[in-house]
Amino acid sequence: MSTLVPILPESAPFTAEQRAWLNGYLAGLFSRGTLDPAVAGRAAAVPAAAALKPLTILFGSQTGTAESLAKKAAKEAGKRGFAATAIDLAGYTVARLAQEKNVLLITSTFGEGEPPDNAKPFHAALATPDAPKLAGVCFSVCGLGDTNYVQFCQCAKDFDARLEKLGAGRVSPRVDCDLDYENKFTAWLDAALTALSATTAPAAPVAAPAENSKSKIEVPSPPADPTYSKKNPFPAPLLVSRNLNAPGSTKQVHHVEFSLEGSGLSYEAGDALGVFAQNCPDLVASVLGALGCDGEEAVPAPDGSIVPLRRALTEFYDLGGPSSDLLAACSVNLGGGTAVALHHVVDVILARPELKLAPADFVRALRKLQPRLYSIASAPKAHPGAVHLTVGALRYEKDGRGRKGVCSTFLSDRAVPGQARIGVFVHSNKAFRLPANADTPVIMIGPGTGIAPFRAFLEERRATGAKGKNWLFFGDQHAASDFLYRDELAALQHDGVLTHLDTAFSRDQPEKIYVQHRMLDHATEIFAWLEQGAHVYVCGDASRMAKDVDAALHQIVERAGNKSAPDAVAYVQDLRTAKRYARDVY
Repeated sequence: MSTLVPILPESAPFTAEQRAWLNGYLAGLFSRGTLDPAVAGRAAAVPAAAALKPLTILFGSQTGTAESLAKKAAKEAGKRGFAATAIDLAGYTVARLAQEKNVLLITSTFGEGEPPDNAKPFHAALATPDAPKLAGVCFSVCGLGDTNYVQFCQCAKDFDARLEKLGAGRVSPRVDCDLDYENKFTAWLDAALTALSATTAPAAPVAAPAENSKSKIEVPSPPADPTYSKKNPFPAPLLVSRNLNAPGSTKQVHHVEFSLEGSGLSYEAGDALGVFAQNCPDLVASVLGALGCDGEEAVPAPDGSIVPLRRALTEFYDLGGPSSDLLAACSVNLGGGTAVALHHVVDVILARPELKLAPADFVRALRKLQPRLYSIASAPKAHPGAVHLTVGALRYEKDGRGRKGVCSTFLSDRAVPGQARIGVFVHSNKAFRLPANADTPVIMIGPGTGIAPFRAFLEERRATGAKGKNWLFFGDQHAASDFLYRDELAALQHDGVLTHLDTAFSRDQPEKIYVQHRMLDHATEIFAWLEQGAHVYVCGDASRMAKDVDAALHQIVERAGNKSAPDAVAYVQDLRTAKRYARDVY
């Protein structure tokens, strides 16, 4: 006979302490006469779960990284005597926070220093003058961000300062993680759990039940991690890289296809693909010239191995925004002035030609070259064993020097289909998923390369025979040259999969028309869809488009729904809380 001891799931509507107590109660209940005597004896010998210290791990996540780390933290905390629960900040209240004892908060920063969508209501509520005092709450904060942005980890900084001001006790310092976050996060988690463990006597460790040839308490094993991951990317064969724009376009958007055969990697519509690129040889040559090096100098790679400088700069180190270590090594003012104009590593070197940095010291001051995340543009059911991307090549002039996007131009210009094998991994984004009910209507707003996940959504709905209505808003500069996937969308319309397609080509008439204008043109019908339970998805530029679309959505609810401005705000917030309004913006 084999019996499982029931454990309440993390999604159960209880605090961590309540859940721990109930788990202990259930364990005790199952130890009294309901199990085989041998099993019951061992179950009774297990200390009650209520002895574990409660720990709430809150996460603010835009693309799923903070959520993944929160669950990892909960798993580690469970090994160290905590009854830990990872909780989405969407729907979490400040009043509930005031009842907690031990809290870890992990959050990304979105856009220009803003909280991620799921954390916005909590962030706003925490900032109000009437927010409750948090005396008795022990906390620590971990921020996820990108130092290329001015408001680096600003949301984490906001939370950290506000929690302290409201009387909560910081048990370990806030840590702000850059793109290469693994080591900093691990160190922060260890320090925070150690500090929280020291606040009271640690709980006794739970003894593992002894083996028995006839019966035992079985605990399901977690699923094995995939062989390939961010730390061990899969060398995917590049199958296709073709320009989607017609002649005359000012843009270069490529449809890119990789083979995943033999990788064991799987993904869902809405996920992203991480891609490891190489720096442009021209840029590497410019850096070598500025350093006065020939590229054969021996330098350390990030893994500690010794490689030639040219290879290190091509494959391993970021030659984009200079790190604070490089600015300090070159004695550049970090507060502004000269540093403001130093957009790339080569700019720093050229600004201080009198400095002669040793090659090894130079690379130690550089950031590790990070993978780029792209919204997946394919559904696995439609393209088994493959994954598609929609990548816009980034090129611009700055201070008289031509600049290129690292990964976008690598895929469009230098990686050769049929020859290149490029390191990739799947980045899950559970916050950007089609509705579980296939009859639910969806509204998708994705101008430019923002169409990528919606191509995947539409392929998924066609492959599964979903009956829900689908409405796509797409825009770009010119219909003749920039109508991405025009033929595919026409076929989807013909087949009845794509119910409505509204386009906005901004440069095809004297006045500029964007997707938000088309939304307002159809305000009444959009609101009717929302009242029918439609989900709204936005993908694309965060700085302007996403804000304009958000403003248009509020106007639609206010006008077509005959609501006051505050009521429209509450309506849209309810959409977010119910996970009916999701954004994948960058």
